[in-house]
Order: sequence, then structure tokens, then C-alpha cells
Amino acid sequence: MKKILVLAMVTLTGCVAPRTQTPTAIYDFGLQQFTTPANNADASGNVRLQASLLVAEAATPAWLDSTAIHYRLAYHDPAQAYVYASNRWTSPPATLLTQWIRSRIAGISDGGVMSTADSVQTDYILRVELEEFTQVFDTTDQSRAVVKLRASLINRGTRSLAAQRSFHIEQMAHAPNATGAVRALTEASDKLIGDLLGWLVEELPEEKNIVTS
Repeated sequence: MKKILVLAMVTLTGCVAPRTQTPTAIYDFGLQQFTTPANNADASGNVRLQASLLVAEAATPAWLDSTAIHYRLAYHDPAQAYVYASNRWTSPPATLLTQWIRSRIAGISDGGVMSTADSVQTDYILRVELEEFTQVFDTTDQSRAVVKLRASLINRGTRSLAAQRSFHIEQMAHAPNATGAVRALTEASDKLIGDLLGWLVEELPEEKNIVTS
């Protein structure tokens, strides 16, 4: 009888013992160095924007509107998106990207960069739609980051579309895991924003841009 009682207690203890949980790793874009200059700008960043810009919060499809880090298996089913179970972003990618875009534009702008919360009149509105922000595995051990977005520049005075362009950047990942995804997606975002800044320099009226000596 005692043996049966001891066995029952051991079994019960095993049932209620807490399972060990893998800690979640949380990532952002890190300490951004802004190493990629805009097109039409030299390494010292002498191109300056005089037009003021309202950078709206980036729109994103529902499946990307979370803190999950997404990946695809191109060799298996490229239409299906997966997420890393124990890794995530600090904020949804669209939010992180919006903050980075504002910071980068502020670095070359004399006219000022605003958000929708500022309720300030600006010369132009920049709207961004994030379409893809994933790690794509071409094989089990080779992957790349894919970032796609569409940018629309709106003249706030005339309420007309001044320019629109799609951007697509890919960056090979250094490792076939979440850490590799974060690094590659950050590097791809840096390059894409550099292209976005160059596009703004080209599209904004010449009298609104100056090149310092």
C-alpha cells in the first residue's frame, strides 16, 4: 500500500511540475549607423531637403501587422509564411521602418519631418505601404531578406500625387536562423531607405533642395 501511495505522489508531482520555457529573444534595428548615403548625395551627405515632410505611419497587410519575425520556404511552398516561435521584433516591422525613415530624412532635411500626431502643416506627405518583410529560404541553409514597399509623395497644397514608386531590396542572410533574419532585414532596410532618400531628392522641386558647399 505504501509503495502504491509513493508512486501516486511521484506521478502527481510529475504532472504539475512546470515545463521549462525557452526565453523569447526580442530585436529591433539596433544602433543604426546610417552608412548608406542617398542617391545624388556624396559620402558626407551634403544634399539637403528644404521641403517639409509629414511621414505617415507605414501601412501593412494584416499578416505583417505583428511583432513576429516571418520566413518563407521557397523550396517548399513560397506562398506560405511561417514565424519564429521564440523570436520577435520590439514593434511591428512597419512601425520600426517608419521610425527609421523619419530619422534618416531628418538627417538631410532643413524643412523638418513631422508625424500625423504633430498636427502641423507641411509641404508634402510621404505615405509608405510595406508589402514584404521576410526571410526567404532558397535551400535549407541558404536564405535572403526580402523587403518591398510602395512610396507615394503627395503635394499637400494641391492634394495631388506628386510621385509614386515601388522599392524592392534583397540581402543575403549570414545565418539560416532568426538572428540571420534580423541582421539581413536590417541591412536590407538600410539600403532601401537610402534609395528612398535618393528618390525624394530627385522628386521634390529643385527650388526646395540645395547642395551645400
